[in-house]
Amino acid sequence: MTGHQAPSKIVVGVDGSPSSSQALRWAAQQAHLTGAELHAVTSWAPPTTYGWEFAAPDFDWQDNARSTLAGALDETLGETGAAGVHRHVVEGHPARALLDAAAGAELLVVGSRGHGGFSGMLIGSVSQHVIAHAPCPVVVVRHEATGRTSAGRP
Repeated sequence: MTGHQAPSKIVVGVDGSPSSSQALRWAAQQAHLTGAELHAVTSWAPPTTYGWEFAAPDFDWQDNARSTLAGALDETLGETGAAGVHRHVVEGHPARALLDAAAGAELLVVGSRGHGGFSGMLIGSVSQHVIAHAPCPVVVVRHEATGRTSAGRP
C-alpha cells in the first residue's frame, strides 16, 4: 500500500524584530535544505491596561500584524522567497500561537529576543516558554549585531 506523505513542517515566529529576521532566514534555509514547508507565525492582541482593553476604534490590529509579517518576509527573503511561505496571523499571546502552530511540526524556530526583550537578556520570555513546552525540537537563533561575524568577532 502506497501512501502520500505530507512534507515536513518548520514553524518560525516573526515579529519584525532583527532577532526574528535572523530566525526567519535560518528557518528558510533549513526548509530549503530539507524540503520542508515553512510556516511563519505572527500574533497580535490589542493592548490592555489594568485589565481593560485599549480602545482604538480606527486601528486594525490584525491588519497591522498581517502587514508586519508581509514586510518581514519580503525584506528578509525577498518577494520570490516569501511567496512560498505559509502565513499565519493569529490573535493571542505569541507563545501560545507558536505552540499551537508547532503541533505536528518537525521544528520550531524563534529568535533569541523580540520586541519585548529587556536589554541584557540572553533569551526572551517567549523563547523560554516555547523551549519548555514545544511538542517538537526548538531552535533559538541568536541575533548577530551588524559588523560581527558568526563567532562574535568584529
